[in-house]
Amino acid sequence: MELENRIEAFARLGKFLRQFEISGSNVQDTNRLNTKYFKRFESAIRETNLHNPWFIEKFVRQAVTGIGRSLEKFKLQKWIEQYPELKNIKKKISAGVVMAGNIPMVGFHDFLSVLISGNKFTGKLSSKDNILLPLIADVLLEIYPAFRDSIQFTDQHISDYDVIIATGSGNTARYFDYYFGSCPNIIRKNRNSVAILDGSETKQELQLLGDDIFRYFGLGCRSVSKLYVPAGYDFNLFLNAIEPFVFIINHPKYANNYKYNRSILLMNHIKHEDNGFVLLKKDESIASPVSVLHYQYYNRKELLKSHFEDNRDIIQCFVSGNPDFNAIPPGKAQDPEVWEYADNIDTIAFLLSGLGKK
Repeated sequence: MELENRIEAFARLGKFLRQFEISGSNVQDTNRLNTKYFKRFESAIRETNLHNPWFIEKFVRQAVTGIGRSLEKFKLQKWIEQYPELKNIKKKISAGVVMAGNIPMVGFHDFLSVLISGNKFTGKLSSKDNILLPLIADVLLEIYPAFRDSIQFTDQHISDYDVIIATGSGNTARYFDYYFGSCPNIIRKNRNSVAILDGSETKQELQLLGDDIFRYFGLGCRSVSKLYVPAGYDFNLFLNAIEPFVFIINHPKYANNYKYNRSILLMNHIKHEDNGFVLLKKDESIASPVSVLHYQYYNRKELLKSHFEDNRDIIQCFVSGNPDFNAIPPGKAQDPEVWEYADNIDTIAFLLSGLGKK
């Protein structure tokens, strides 16, 4: 019954988190944890923005409720059914998890994977994102106190672990390789996401794509940083469709990046499109600076697929409404389901790989 109890606990956590889409949402939800944690969580959302200016309230709420939607019970059951071995675990392992801080609660899925698989979690939070996840852990412990001996956060080096999961930049990944290379590990580094357009997209689809591009100011691995478009593509429909995201230019840090990158393009006479809040630049690089969206033309889908295969180690996900690419539909990149793993590395399978079995 323990596995079923863990699934139920996270399902109840999801119900709690889904309340926070809009500030001041109905406190009279049937989830009785509201009386103890609802106001604390509302305050923490606002505190998160004061602590890290990139974490504006709108995006934090989207992150919180996105996690909440992913924790619906039927989704958790569908996910965990892929791992019948979890019912026979006899030994807990200690998983040290080093978290990034580029988007709100980016380490939640590792937290979830370690705990729902019956193991011990020790998390080292980024100083940029150290408010909400410990509070989520408090809510989870209120729901299911049996997790109490399995959750620990530290601001020091993680020292007691059987396996390591660490996420960071390309530079920190080299440090992680050196420091944690002697134990089983998952080490993630920078990735970006791309979108493939064929010119048949509707205005609504392009607007949904705007969320994949602009949510979290493009700082996430699942943020679309580059467009692949057919030769001769007319960007007017795209630029018109993303107009609702003009609000991001009011953010001082984003605006500073936009002004700086625009100046560089103008001074160097580099051809680009400029709609007043994002700069479109033809560039073969998949990663792009904040406020800049790269694009590249293609002629044949077959060659494009070969190009993606060559770059699979730096692309997190693909966005397209074209079924030929087996991609994520526009508007879904920033809200992964629980069975969609970062870097396509199955965290549960990793935890099960001979270490947590009987």
